[in-house]
Amino acid sequence: MNLQTYFNQKFTKDYRLSFIPKDILSGIIVALVSIPISMGYSQIAGLPMIYGLYGSFLPILIYGIITTSRDFVFGVDAAPAALTGGALASLGIVSESKEAVNAVPVLTFMVGLWLMVFFIFKAGRVVKYISVPVMGGFITGICLEIITMQLPKLFGGAPGTGELPELILHIYHEFENFNGISLLLGISTVLIILIMRKILPKLPMSVVMLIIGYILTTKVNIDSYGVKLLPETTAGLPIPKLLEIDIHILPELSFSALTIALVIMAETMLASRSNAISDGYDLDTSREVLAYSLANITSSVFGCCPVNASVSRTTIVRQFGGHSQLMSVSACISMALILIFCTGFIPFLPVPVLTGIIVAALLSACEFHLARRLWKISRQDFIIFISATLGVLFFGTVYGVVIGVVLSFFSVIRQAVSPQRSFLGIRPGHEGFYSLKAHEDARPIQGVLIYRFSGNLFFANIDTFVNELESEYDKNTRVIIIYGSGINNVDITAADRLLALNKSLNKRGILFYIAENDGIVNAELERYGAGELITGGVIRKDIDEIMKIIRIKEPYPLSDYNPYNEE
Repeated sequence: MNLQTYFNQKFTKDYRLSFIPKDILSGIIVALVSIPISMGYSQIAGLPMIYGLYGSFLPILIYGIITTSRDFVFGVDAAPAALTGGALASLGIVSESKEAVNAVPVLTFMVGLWLMVFFIFKAGRVVKYISVPVMGGFITGICLEIITMQLPKLFGGAPGTGELPELILHIYHEFENFNGISLLLGISTVLIILIMRKILPKLPMSVVMLIIGYILTTKVNIDSYGVKLLPETTAGLPIPKLLEIDIHILPELSFSALTIALVIMAETMLASRSNAISDGYDLDTSREVLAYSLANITSSVFGCCPVNASVSRTTIVRQFGGHSQLMSVSACISMALILIFCTGFIPFLPVPVLTGIIVAALLSACEFHLARRLWKISRQDFIIFISATLGVLFFGTVYGVVIGVVLSFFSVIRQAVSPQRSFLGIRPGHEGFYSLKAHEDARPIQGVLIYRFSGNLFFANIDTFVNELESEYDKNTRVIIIYGSGINNVDITAADRLLALNKSLNKRGILFYIAENDGIVNAELERYGAGELITGGVIRKDIDEIMKIIRIKEPYPLSDYNPYNEE
């Protein structure tokens, strides 16, 4: 087997050897950017900062080996870190204490076990039924929430936790630590990265800004002006440790672990699936959940907090042309080298510069373009998008998804109850039948009402069907034709109402026909006792056949005006 064949089998069928340098570079950048991200979130989770780097070492490799996602990054990130910190607080465990260092890996191990249960029961398939507006709103909400968490670090404060109201209040209180130079550095970093991304998209500005930050510290002594730097860290690779389980807090940890596992599955699956759809491939959802489980179990072995999807780091990978999980292998090796040889440069990195890198990446990951598109084409889907976003911001990750899914569910019901429908006519000089509302030049056929109903007929919408027909025909109407190509099913309520409608129209001297319907509908009509519609000649092959029966020949006689486009 040659190298090209190996990469085609391991990664993607269209993988080319020329992608290897981009994957390796993306992994190096992921490792570098993981330094501030992972250390910060490790602290939020109640652990010493060094554990953030440990969590960005082997877990990312385990995930990369198992996952079917081509470019998604897995590691220490916001949502599980915040939930872990909250779980410790509810148990009265002090952050970074010995109790926290013992409890967090136990919690992480239990998260991995819950994810294994999800894998066994194939729970990941549920995510496939979450709509694009929900996915986009969810991702945008997560990004905005993390940005809000990080904002105080731009001006010299500490990062926040919780939902939007708490985060806003935290930002207000942190202004007492305001440092103008820190804010200038942070905002400048964000603007430079965003601007240069448009001018020179291939230039790794995140790494460039890291280098600039290092130079500012070593040559200008930027810390002497009150700018915070990252703390010193211990060199060396992590050593596996045995879990120390406190039986008394195990029930509370188990419930918290279930919540975190749900968040990890939802957040990672939604985000990675969104990227997969954008790139034209699908994920093996079962294998994805297995990857989440084993990555978290690995994280627990090294004493780390739960790990999950990193939208910000994935965005960076995509910006630098990463094409496969070779990137994760590169990131793992790079982090190992950082831990062994390069921890000495970490204390020279300014916090606002590193925070600006994170904020810029998250802004790029927000689905604002999808929101604009939905606003133009579907206000209903736009509302779902905004609701999912606000749900995450105000109520948390799980509730954000729940709100979006519930709204999507009601949207489906609404579309089923009130599907697209229209009355049809003829456009002079054109073949076929056209919506009278959509085409100003369309004209109804004299004495004939043609009604297109693009949905299944059942108890919840048959009233709409019948009422619209009864409101449209008048004393000049001789024939009503249902253009039924969009009707694939009927229930017993609809069958009974169709029988009653046929009899009612016939009493008024109006002929009633259904054309273009699926054969399944005929079988259902017979099964529900409405077979006389078939034997009585109501069901016909197409409109042309009906026109022959009622003896209307082409060119059909048209009304002088379109009732839907009167001035």
